[in-house]
Amino acid sequence: MASAAEQLAANLNFGALAKADELKKRIWFTLGALLIYRLGTYIPIPGINIDALAEIFKQQQGGVLGLFNMFSGGAVGRLAIFALNIMPYISASIIIQLLTSVVPSLEALKKEGESGRKIINQYTRYLTVVLATFQAYGIAAGLQSSGNVVTEPGPFFLLSTTITLVGGTMFLMWLGEQITQRGIGNGSSLIIFAGIVAELPSALAGTLELGRQGAISAALIIGITIMIVAVIAFIVFMERAQRRLLINYPKRQVGNRVYEGQTSFLPLKLNTSGVIPPIFASSLLLLPTTIAGFSAANDPTGWLATVSAYLAHGRPLFMFLYAALIIFFAFFYTAIVFNPTETADNLKKHGGFIPGIRPGERTAQYIDKVLSRITVLGAAYLVIICLLPEVLVSQASLPFYFGGTSLLIVVSVTMDTVAQVHGHLLAHQYEGLVKKAKLRGGKRK
Repeated sequence: MASAAEQLAANLNFGALAKADELKKRIWFTLGALLIYRLGTYIPIPGINIDALAEIFKQQQGGVLGLFNMFSGGAVGRLAIFALNIMPYISASIIIQLLTSVVPSLEALKKEGESGRKIINQYTRYLTVVLATFQAYGIAAGLQSSGNVVTEPGPFFLLSTTITLVGGTMFLMWLGEQITQRGIGNGSSLIIFAGIVAELPSALAGTLELGRQGAISAALIIGITIMIVAVIAFIVFMERAQRRLLINYPKRQVGNRVYEGQTSFLPLKLNTSGVIPPIFASSLLLLPTTIAGFSAANDPTGWLATVSAYLAHGRPLFMFLYAALIIFFAFFYTAIVFNPTETADNLKKHGGFIPGIRPGERTAQYIDKVLSRITVLGAAYLVIICLLPEVLVSQASLPFYFGGTSLLIVVSVTMDTVAQVHGHLLAHQYEGLVKKAKLRGGKRK
């Protein structure tokens, strides 16, 4: 059976895509949905002075606002209806997922199966509305206090802007769910991925233009190119790295047959938390610093201007808070999503054990110890990747955020999407082999 699967995987090639009609439909649906998302990033919010906004954004784009703009695919710089992007939904999903392991009632819903998951998804949508409303109102209030950015300030502008931004986020949430169900890959991740990739050409062009003008040396551009390739290779290596624990299963008898003992592995990812810690850390830092940045433009000598200056990209305080939040969420999220006690109990039920470790509580303690050690490496890896752009922005004055959360998301989503396409192609070829085998069997009869 294993050799047949290996042979099937070896014969797999993307030329089979022409015959996989279902996969082609999914790919076209995904591309169409992402095109709709990109069009929405160019529809501006009404009541905005575009020239005044461009001037403020030019002053603030080297800070947190620039990073927020990259996540939203340029929608922040244009103050489009998708300016909030899907980040409130991501934050709500993370919060609900964490609460399901802490709140007994939510944990019971999770164990109910499909019906419980539907209720949890509904709670996630409600929380998305709350978070999006809070963030949208904060942005609207910050815009209104930023001088002449708003053409007609007042309660109507606050209300209309809040409703528009919340509506944009809810539409993207629905669009992401449709991509997940009817397209390829995780819809939310692909929307963020599309926003980041859409801004990379302009960022690259800006860097090359600075090189042409002499603001950045050619050696630095070559060094950055080499560093990009090295960082991508490093991310791929770390995302695929595992600590495999040896699991032995003793001999067992079923009826009159005796089955030999088997050996397998329990894979523990080096970065169990994935891109969640950087995303959550960015979300917590983006809102207060964005509001402070808008308000500081109106009052350059106020306390909000001081906060905005200390929390600017490349500043020690921002880097310290960013690293601390990433480390915290790396350990916290890993502890929530992976339960060593439950894993040890499942191994014990099926007769599996780790050599030299007593089944049950001792096994849970051992798994927890190993998981804690590799999470230290995973958290350090995330901190290095995410602080790299901060150093480049502060030391080399680059006009875009190389590396960090954006590059981590791009590489991770690409790997996941390619894996899903590969899985669909593999399933399609397997179905074709099964049909051929049935036809041959029918002819023999």
